Amino acid sequence: MQQWIVEFTVDTPAGPKLMVESYYLPTVGDVRNEISKRGGSVLTIRPHERSAFERWMARSSWWQVQLLRGIQFRSTVTSPGVALWRLIQSETNPRRQNILSPAREALSRGLGVIDALKALNIFDHGTIAILAASERSNKLMEGIPHAIQSITQKRKNRRAIIGTMSWVGFDILTIVQGMFWGKDKIIGWFRSNVPSDPDELEKYNLVVGRLEFLWGFLTWLAVAMMAFLVWAIFSFWNNRGKKDWPTARIVRKIPLIGAYLRDLGFSDSTAAAARMLRGRVPIADVLSQASEATTLPEVGDYWLRAREELTRGVGLGAALDRDPLTKGERMELAGITDLDQVATVMDSISDMRSQSSKTRHSLIVWMAFGLSGVYLVIAFGSAIYALTVMNMSLDSMMGGLMGGGGEGGGE
Repeated sequence: MQQWIVEFTVDTPAGPKLMVESYYLPTVGDVRNEISKRGGSVLTIRPHERSAFERWMARSSWWQVQLLRGIQFRSTVTSPGVALWRLIQSETNPRRQNILSPAREALSRGLGVIDALKALNIFDHGTIAILAASERSNKLMEGIPHAIQSITQKRKNRRAIIGTMSWVGFDILTIVQGMFWGKDKIIGWFRSNVPSDPDELEKYNLVVGRLEFLWGFLTWLAVAMMAFLVWAIFSFWNNRGKKDWPTARIVRKIPLIGAYLRDLGFSDSTAAAARMLRGRVPIADVLSQASEATTLPEVGDYWLRAREELTRGVGLGAALDRDPLTKGERMELAGITDLDQVATVMDSISDMRSQSSKTRHSLIVWMAFGLSGVYLVIAFGSAIYALTVMNMSLDSMMGGLMGGGGEGGGE
């Protein structure tokens, strides 16, 4: 499905009239058919593209929460679909009207409230899965607070990730600046303070050459890390909501970060599964919806494989008892006998994964801090080591740097 902006003309008693409207339909051909039914002639059809500000507004967790609360408030006296329709009709902000137009088109074509919310393309897979599960059990009003809680929790997680990435980025940027400044200064000082003795000169040039190579390698390593960090942040923002893409696959291969993302994925999907089970949603649908509650293919495949095993007649506990669950989680699942127990175990797994993700997040922060310290130790320690090898003092080097370079040579 795609939102299209259509310019067309219709015949009126006063003559042809130019009209511009938006349609939410699969293809250009479907749009032309709709215009033909109205007796119009198509002039132009173009895909709707949101402005940068509209994309930012649509992806704002604050605005998503306000939208869900608006539906919840209006659903006390009418159905959720009608509540969403009235909410859209009451919106007066042009930008928000533009964002909500796909949902209006979906509702006008007779689609349900979940399809309309999917058409907005602003909610992540986990939120849609929670809402869809609640709607299937006829408890959408009860599911909206859970969806809001999920959005709020993910906002906290996102802020934690942004804080971590910002710290790492600042750390790398500072190192890059220090290395670019220090490399020319220090290496230049060494080059301008060569010894006069030929034997000492050969040893001197060898040590300085190795130091220059090491600092060049460290400098470009820091530049490459900074470039990768910027590229990864941009790619994750640009591909937000997608299941998989090249950058995500690369990031998931980083051991600690991959495990952190997997914990978040299992926390979201098991929480959604528990809510669906308590809402008496059929177990096959629960497993399918749980796979949609995460963007991690590894977690999604876990639920789909479990569903496949279940259709073959394997017991529910055995179907769920598989990698990449931990040994403790698998032991809990192995002893289940009814769906109520499964929901309780799923909630327990969700809590454990959530705590595990917080622990890994703290570990990532401290590891980034530690690695930056090791980097600096290697960089400046190598310069100090070179001084000791060449029997120079740190005071003479710093004095030369502050004074613009000395004239004396090494001993």
